[in-house]
Amino acid sequence: MCAAALLTVSASAQKTTITSNKAGDNWYVGANVGVATPISEYTVNNESWGRLKGFAPKLGLRAGKNLTTVFGLALDADLFIESSAKSMMKQSTFIDALNVDVMGTFNLSNAFAGYQGQPRAFEVIGLIGGGYSHAFGVAQSGVNLKGAVDFAFNLGAAKALQIYVEPALVIGQPNPTWKNPLRRLNGKWNGIGQISVGVNYKFGNSNGSHNFMIEQLRDQAEIDGLNAKINELRADNKAKDGKIAADGKAIADLKAQLAACQARPARTIVEERIIKEVNATLQPIVIFGQGKTTVDAAGMASCEMVAKYMKNHPDSRVKILGYASPEGSKEVNDRIAKQRAESVKKVLVKKYKIAADRLEVEGQGATDKLSSENDFNRVAKFIDLNNIK
Repeated sequence: MCAAALLTVSASAQKTTITSNKAGDNWYVGANVGVATPISEYTVNNESWGRLKGFAPKLGLRAGKNLTTVFGLALDADLFIESSAKSMMKQSTFIDALNVDVMGTFNLSNAFAGYQGQPRAFEVIGLIGGGYSHAFGVAQSGVNLKGAVDFAFNLGAAKALQIYVEPALVIGQPNPTWKNPLRRLNGKWNGIGQISVGVNYKFGNSNGSHNFMIEQLRDQAEIDGLNAKINELRADNKAKDGKIAADGKAIADLKAQLAACQARPARTIVEERIIKEVNATLQPIVIFGQGKTTVDAAGMASCEMVAKYMKNHPDSRVKILGYASPEGSKEVNDRIAKQRAESVKKVLVKKYKIAADRLEVEGQGATDKLSSENDFNRVAKFIDLNNIK
């Protein structure tokens, strides 16, 4: 019932998701020193031995793995050494006894207060388990039960080092008077009490730290917002693809017109001038919406191409010709055509730092000659004046 209650409290305290615990993660090793004394008094050769009448120094080694932020496993090995005073084991050998135990560990601090992303500076950890005991002087062996509590301090920024004070109780410790280590004699258990001071080192984990880390999760609202932004960008790209396709068609029409002009057998002076302008026309064009005179994002790409050309050819001079489609009055179309050319010049001067005296603007009014589609007659073209011979 107590175990079930502890598990319930532990489950309610764990409100965070931790990074995965791989086979090589959350291992630690350590060592400890301390003293031990029997938990019961007894008589050997009419001499009183037992609790607090004999102490044996103790050396211990520990290796373990934390399976979760609460539960873990540890392997303990303790050596009890002969002392000059009454040895608690009354042995003649230098090493009185050996205990090897497999322990389950239970982090009470994390179980009841939850895990905050790294170990606390101070933790209380319970240990319980059992294993094998052997007394060397009398060649007795048997099983034992062990329980302990660690009062642990985690040190350093990475919390990789842990020191602890550990009182422990071992039931079933062999001694010369009993063949069965778990046997009770005169209503008293055979065993020892001990207290140790130890240190553990926690190895590095695959998550880059020496301990469990909290998983960085995104909530659904944030994911939905990111998906909406992705869809918005996709729609914007699709619209720009359509604009690029329209620009490509306009360029193809202009090339076709150029080819037609070049195929004419005889040309007037006016036609010769037009041909020269066409030959000197730079390929980028800026397309405007109906009634619009401002350069949009797609038009900026054409302006950037012309600006790059002029920077690569410092002696070049460019004339910007503005056009309007034939809808509306002549007065309005003449004004809009001129304003479109001036808008393009403004972009080249202010955004791309092209000297204003290298640019000329000229409004061409309404036309239906550039394309059979009115959408492609609302444009601004560029003519390299240095290429008109």
